[in-house]
Amino acid sequence: MEKTETPAPGRVIAEKENGIGWLIYDNPARRNAFNGEMTEQAMAALDDFGSDPAVRVVIVRGGGDRNFVSGGDISSFEKQMATEESKARMFKRREESSEKLRLFEKPTIAMIRGYCLGGGLGLALNCDIRICTEDARFGIPAAKLSIGYLAKGIQTLMSLVGPSVAKEILYTARQYTAAEALAMGLVNRIVPAAELESYTREYAAVIAGNAPLAIINAKTAVNELLKDPADRNMKLVAERAAAATNSQDHIEGRNAFLQKRKPVFTGK
Repeated sequence: MEKTETPAPGRVIAEKENGIGWLIYDNPARRNAFNGEMTEQAMAALDDFGSDPAVRVVIVRGGGDRNFVSGGDISSFEKQMATEESKARMFKRREESSEKLRLFEKPTIAMIRGYCLGGGLGLALNCDIRICTEDARFGIPAAKLSIGYLAKGIQTLMSLVGPSVAKEILYTARQYTAAEALAMGLVNRIVPAAELESYTREYAAVIAGNAPLAIINAKTAVNELLKDPADRNMKLVAERAAAATNSQDHIEGRNAFLQKRKPVFTGK
């Protein structure tokens, strides 16, 4: 396993293992709340994962075994919001970080236990798939802190749960159970806490074993179809569909099916 760590306290750890990139928000003393430095580290890690063809899927998780990410580290707000300039810079980088994860071309999975709140929930929502434990807790407490969200973040929430439930989540600022989150459409799966990592690892391995070009095509198509019709790049979707179908991997998949063996895809 390759491993790159950044200085504590409050860090993002990037690991690579068997086609999986692990993006770990490690700040257990603050329930893995993130600060500006951690945001920068996460963006750098995603750049590395994106440029490495050996990484087929990325799992986002919190450090330790208690929480996902409880949101932004409020203790760092005074410094980051000391001036209008620093405040604008903080929100700009957060928006850029969200977009980088949301538009990351490879599949992403949020592995969630414990608290997944505020910016932590935003982090999970920007992943493609969310898997959580029964004791996970979800919420956006912005209304209790008078924190505003830009339209893109609210649109991401609304695309999953619909406008009425999105309003409820934002208006009440309450926490929701894993069962409620599943019913709302916030998460894809609930698993026992003892099985979370093994289940998520196996889930990611299935994705990593599939044809990368077909997955990139699928993710591109979904992302484009979520846009307003006038903003969609359907030419890109068609190009990526053709790239997958005309690839060596398509021939490998067909041959593997006929020979009743597991295909070995190379992304070419």
